[in-house]
Amino acid sequence: MASRENGDVCGQDLQKHTEHRAPGRRISRWGPQHAGARELANLYSPGKRCQEWISVILCFSLMAFNFSHLILNFHLSHIWYILLGIVAGILTADFASGVVHWGADTWGSVDLPIFGKAFIRPFREHHIDPTAITRHDFIETNGDNCMLTLIPLANMAFNFCTLSSAELYRSYPWHCYIFALAIFVTLTNQIHKWSHTYFGLPWWVTVLQDCHVILPRKHHRVHHVSPHETYFCITTGWLNYPLEKIGFWRNLEDLIQGLTGEKPRADDMKWAQKTK
Repeated sequence: MASRENGDVCGQDLQKHTEHRAPGRRISRWGPQHAGARELANLYSPGKRCQEWISVILCFSLMAFNFSHLILNFHLSHIWYILLGIVAGILTADFASGVVHWGADTWGSVDLPIFGKAFIRPFREHHIDPTAITRHDFIETNGDNCMLTLIPLANMAFNFCTLSSAELYRSYPWHCYIFALAIFVTLTNQIHKWSHTYFGLPWWVTVLQDCHVILPRKHHRVHHVSPHETYFCITTGWLNYPLEKIGFWRNLEDLIQGLTGEKPRADDMKWAQKTK
């Protein structure tokens, strides 16, 4: 029932533009019943599921290991560096979420070998069926982002095992930055999922959204107005307004289109227009 209500709310607020007409027939509204959404959902494979499970297990194991060593190596003299590192990590994660989101939304194709079905497919599905993410479990929602953090978390763990106490003291602020960055990168898709969930959220998630500590629901609606060409940052959304004001994404698209001749979001529109 909650998923159906979520779909109704998002459909009313975001997809008023999505009843299209083709010659002699009417195309279904975007959502779970859309032909493109069904086809994209069916491309989710057992191999992909296995990769997500492994990524989640390794990521959270490394996080627990690194957090314990951050606690053991804590010094009160680091407090301001820790706060600065956390803020910098959040901003970096927000910008990184925008770059990845923009890149996967705007360029490439589901037909690309390996990468297309594994990583571009969820972005195409999400624009046709924005509530699909609310029906994904924890593993499917967060598996890919967990994979992205494995190398920096593993390197951090290696440093804790090999560096001297003096070296760890000097590098502690950097490790705090990397750890904050890894946490918010890992949580980006979960935060994104919450921004599409209109019922049943824990109270503390709603408070964080209302305080704009994480991506608010109303803020993210801006991105879901076709053709989905703005507000790509989905961790906190703090950088969306300044990047939009300077035309950051638009200028990048113009540059790439001028150099390659590729049209932005062509593959996205192909899936949106599927009828069967």
